[in-house]
Amino acid sequence: MPKKTLKSIMPSVARIREIKSLRFLGDWIYETNLWHINRYSASMAFFVGLFIAFMPIPGQMVVAALFALLLRCNLPLSICLVWVTNPLTMPALFFMAYEVGALIVDVPVTEVKFALSFHWLTHTLISIWQPFLLGCLLCGLFFGCLGYFVVSLSWRWRVAVHWKERQRRRANKRASDPG
Repeated sequence: MPKKTLKSIMPSVARIREIKSLRFLGDWIYETNLWHINRYSASMAFFVGLFIAFMPIPGQMVVAALFALLLRCNLPLSICLVWVTNPLTMPALFFMAYEVGALIVDVPVTEVKFALSFHWLTHTLISIWQPFLLGCLLCGLFFGCLGYFVVSLSWRWRVAVHWKERQRRRANKRASDPG
């Protein structure tokens, strides 16, 4: 991930300080380590955001923020990545997680029709909760680790490319200098 690209899409600390509804959190939210972008903070933010995105819990953004604080990774990136599971993608991703869990637990996959009602929660979810939660945990770990390693490796690759380019320019400059 290019550092400039991430910085361009992230809000600045000054802009966040202007949001009056966040003042109750105090000054810890403005700590520079939570807003700094380096290989560790970006990679770990991808892990946190993608892992929490697969957890079927309310308040995913708050949980991602707490994990970002504990792991000292980029706070806004962690929170934004939670939105991988949004109202449009959530049914497909959670059904995939249920299928993964059912495969591991060796339970036949049943067609689950979602309905936001007390009856659905007490009857349908009760019968599928074990493979569903196991699948969510495994998918969260898999995609979180995948995000961590892809960002970390692409960051290293980009630094290596820039390093070689800089060495090449220096060698060309030395060769062209009549010294």
